Parts: sequence; structure tokens; C-alpha cells
Amino acid sequence: MQKFLERTGPFTHPDFEPNEEALSGFRHNHVVDMDIIDVSNLNRQFLFRSKDVGRPKADVAAEFINQRVPGCNVVPYKPWQMCFGLTVVGVVSLQLSLLSYEDGVLDPSSIIPLIDGGTEGFKGNARVILPGMTACIDCTLELYPPQITFPMCTIASMPRLPEQCIEYVRVLQWPKDKPFGDAVGLDGDNPEHVQWVFQESLKRAAEFNITGVTYRLTQGVVKRIIPAVASTNAVILSFKNYSFHRLLNCKRQMKSPAITATLEGINKTLYLQTIASIEERTRPNLCKTLKAVADVTTPQTVLFKLNFTSEAFSIKHVQS
Repeated sequence: MQKFLERTGPFTHPDFEPNEEALSGFRHNHVVDMDIIDVSNLNRQFLFRSKDVGRPKADVAAEFINQRVPGCNVVPYKPWQMCFGLTVVGVVSLQLSLLSYEDGVLDPSSIIPLIDGGTEGFKGNARVILPGMTACIDCTLELYPPQITFPMCTIASMPRLPEQCIEYVRVLQWPKDKPFGDAVGLDGDNPEHVQWVFQESLKRAAEFNITGVTYRLTQGVVKRIIPAVASTNAVILSFKNYSFHRLLNCKRQMKSPAITATLEGINKTLYLQTIASIEERTRPNLCKTLKAVADVTTPQTVLFKLNFTSEAFSIKHVQS
């Protein structure tokens, strides 16, 4: 681990300073997860072991990290609690921030940064959301792909896919047969329930000469499982962590300046330092005026928002 962390490489930033910190320095963490560990989690979530199957994910993750990292305190939660100074999430189904307004103006001290991200197979994304200042989740809902659904008429009368056979058993046959009692609903975390759906789905598929119904597919349809890859999760999580450090310190941005402007209605990079080939091509623009390289008919406005938390902080930075 030290050999990996304490050396530079061809892909590192020129200002990279190698050090022996294997962790990011977060000492007080709160983990929120209402899910239960399933056998399928073991191949992509490296905090869990076979003995942990059936236990809450938040509890096991907290125990593992507290034992592995000296001085780190991780507190598990099942319900959501609005008491954090920074929120890092992988889901978008929670109301995460309560904002305070004074005379219709957003109070910057009430803003809780949200680092949102998620993965699906080999794809992933991560971004920083500052409520009231940047685009929120609701602003970009149309960018998310629609959930895959099957017409009920196709499921009931003429299924063509193994997933449709499973949906028939889940939606129509389970409420009708009530295999585990009148008051018992289908539980995707109960192996007996999933096994029953699997067996009935095989019978349904055989009636229409459909192949491909497996226990794993049945579990995925019942629980709406999204494919996950451990390496993709690690990459996205590392970017989330990097985003947090960018929030606290603008040193990297100041050392890696970039200039963009609108040219003939198209956003154009006038200077970029981090990529050598682009830096070489855009360096001549530095000795030109914006009028010479940008579209003067499309003015751009730059808005700076400063929030000094104390008088000493503001005086110190004014003097520097």
C-alpha cells in the first residue's frame, strides 16, 4: 500500500505530493442504510462476509471500519436524521436539506453540501449540489432513464421474456395464491419467498416455451436490483471524496486555472493547464484580450459568493 501511495506516476498531477495517508482523514462518520445484507452483496461490497448475511448493512459497515481504522468513529443509523454538516449519498429518494431564508434571501450558513453519486454496471456519476445555488436533483430528473416496465396485458396473456414471467407471478399470482398467508406480502429479502416465485415462474415460462428464468434473475426482478461492480463503486467513491476536499480547499483550482468563454454561441475553452497538449494550443490566447477571442454579443456574468464564518477569518485573508 505504501509503495502505491508514496510514489508519483505518469498519470498523476504535476502538483501531486505523495504521502503515507492511506485514508482520507474523516474521523467522525455516520452511515445511513435501511437495507439488509444479502448473499449477492458479498461479491461487490467488500465490507461484508458470509457470517453477516441477514444483518443491517449500516451496523456491519460501522463495526468493520471501527475495528479496522484506529481513532475512527462510525455511527450506524437506520432512519434518516437531518443533523449533518456534509452529506454523501448514493440514492436520490430522500429530502436531504432544510434551507433557511431571511427576507427571501438564502442564508448561506444553512446550506448543507450534498455530494450525490451512483453506479450502474460500469457506468457511474458524481456531483456536488449546493441547495439554492446549483442545480438540484429535481432540476435534472429528466436526464435519468425511465424505469423499465412491462404492459400488464402482455404479462397476463402473452409473455415473451423471462422477466415478464417473473412479473406475472410477482404482481398477479402472489396476491391470488397467498402462499404464506393472507397478511404476508412478498419480501425480496426472504429466501423462501424468492424461491416460491422462482418455481412458479419456471412453470409459467414452460407454458410459453420461454427459457432463461433463473433464481438470480428472479431475485433481481423482485428486488429491482441494479447491477453493481466493485471497481466502479471504488472509482465513484474516490471522486466523491475528492469533491469534498475541493469544497474545503481551492488550492488545486488556483494552481490549475482554466478560462472558458462563449464564441459564436458555443462554449469554448480559451486556456486549460492540466492537459499538456491543450495547454500548448491554448497558451497563445493568454496574451490576447477577451474581445479578440470571445463573442462580445454574448456577455457572461461571474458571480462570487463569499461567506466569512468569523471576523478573524476575514481579516486574515484580507491581509494576505
